[in-house]
Amino acid sequence: MRHGKYPFIIGFLVVPVALYCTFVVAAYIQAFQLSVTNWSGFGPIKYVGFDNFTKLWHDDLFWESLRHNLFLLILLPIITIAVALVFAFLLNVGGSHKGGVTRGVRGSKVYRIIFFFPQLLALAIVAVIFGRVFGPDKSGMLNGLFPDSWSPWLFLADERWAMTCILVVLIWQAIGFYVVLFSAGMGSISSDIYEAAALDGASRITLFFRITVPLLWGTIQVAWVYLGIAAFDAFAIVNIITVDRGGPNGASSVLSLMIYRNTFEFSQVGYASALGVVLFFLTLTFAALTLRVTRRESVEA
Repeated sequence: MRHGKYPFIIGFLVVPVALYCTFVVAAYIQAFQLSVTNWSGFGPIKYVGFDNFTKLWHDDLFWESLRHNLFLLILLPIITIAVALVFAFLLNVGGSHKGGVTRGVRGSKVYRIIFFFPQLLALAIVAVIFGRVFGPDKSGMLNGLFPDSWSPWLFLADERWAMTCILVVLIWQAIGFYVVLFSAGMGSISSDIYEAAALDGASRITLFFRITVPLLWGTIQVAWVYLGIAAFDAFAIVNIITVDRGGPNGASSVLSLMIYRNTFEFSQVGYASALGVVLFFLTLTFAALTLRVTRRESVEA
């Protein structure tokens, strides 16, 4: 059996590894190759060295899009994780302690379903829904709540608030998944710890910051990386919901949208590949720094 172990493992992995190399690794390599060309998507490929990266450096829309991604990168993980942790805590620990047993709030199982519901919707559907929520006239849900004497708020058509609206949509769409994720993590924490702390007079705030957060730190770390990667994307929401796809005047443009438009609208595949290479290294750097900075000794329940 021992002699047949390695051939079995190799035979089991050869197909998925081959598929991964073909459709993922090869695509990355091709993107790096195309980033130093001026290929339009058709015809011959001409190598131009680092001209695309020089152009990118002087592209004002690139820097504005990068600022928008950094805006999402800072706020999306912080707000989503904070709110999801509080909700998950209430659903699992924040209720009564009758009979020495720690409980969540009443109806916690129903709330879990409600919180997770946005995950069942495709991003395109979410974008269409919030397109009507943020409608710039009285047909929009939020503007419809204002008195008739008030002028409609432009929301997505206002350069000052477009990215804030995008952030709200991303948080609403993501938060349910992380409530369930943190709830699963809290379920693995022994209830004896909470009960012992409660008997010692620990308040719910103390239970949250001194017990729950340290014991869930590994899960929080992973959530931070996932949300950061989502902040570097945001393509579907921005492409569907914003004015003139990234407008007004580039006020909601993000890097992924620039890649898409340069590829399929402007036929600048080489320049789009250069943008993709930059986005690749930005995402990789963020993940590495996050895992490095947030690393701490594991705490076991």
